[in-house]
Amino acid sequence: MDQFHLIIVTGMSGAGKSQAVQALEDMGYFCIDNIPPVLIPKFAELCMKGGERVRHVALIVDIRGGEFFDAMSQSLKELKAQGVSYEIVFIEASDQTLVRRYKETRRLHPLAPHSRLSQGIAEERKRLESLRKHADFIIDTTNLKPKQLKELLVKKYAISEGRKGMNVTVVSFGFKHGMPIDADIVEDVRFLPNPFYIEEYRNKSGRVPAVREYVESFPISATFKEKWFDMIDFLLPNYEREGKSQLVIAVGCTGGMHRSVCMAEALYKHLKETGVDVSIEHRDLYKNDVEEDAPGYEGM
Repeated sequence: MDQFHLIIVTGMSGAGKSQAVQALEDMGYFCIDNIPPVLIPKFAELCMKGGERVRHVALIVDIRGGEFFDAMSQSLKELKAQGVSYEIVFIEASDQTLVRRYKETRRLHPLAPHSRLSQGIAEERKRLESLRKHADFIIDTTNLKPKQLKELLVKKYAISEGRKGMNVTVVSFGFKHGMPIDADIVEDVRFLPNPFYIEEYRNKSGRVPAVREYVESFPISATFKEKWFDMIDFLLPNYEREGKSQLVIAVGCTGGMHRSVCMAEALYKHLKETGVDVSIEHRDLYKNDVEEDAPGYEGM
């Protein structure tokens, strides 16, 4: 079991603390936003006894805590006395950038609810000055895109070298039931030969070997799979490089019983064999009159 480690994310309001914690959460950290500093030592103590799920923890602590934020210095001393391993990540940006971001979101600055935004930013910098001096890692997001911020954090705080990257889910569906709303890539396979019109296959799913062999027996199916797999193999590392942690590939036919199921299974098998962290779902399969089904590649 890894040693308990705590990351305290703090810094200027509007600089990107929430995005930073989201990136850490994607890496497997247990994250809490806006915890009162006075509670941090006790929380750390509980986490150290909490097992593997809370070995790596990230907390956002900032001036939203009001008077509680003044207890930050004492809390850090208590963590050190407890022998807790922690790092402070301080996130900041230029005044001009913070003003622009606040105007774009139309949110109120926590220190300037009734005064000028620039005054709130100046006051916040002053109050955070001492904490910034104790930071282990300072990130200026003035010229950073969210993807670049995530890349910095992944490079420094990835839990382990062996941690898997992007998770892929392959989903078969029927167009007559509507497309999956969370799909990143949608493939329409209604151009393939349809087993529905073969009496002996009509009520058998695309996971049944005989149905699969029928669909894949046509040259158009072989050509499609070759080109499709090649495209997916090209796209996946590029999506992951852009910072995606999850990708949904939807494969659709008319009813979601034959062709989409067959091709989704074929893609799942291909990705599994190439080492991708992949799972498969057949959303609409049993919305049809299915008399015979088979386990599919996931169950083999």
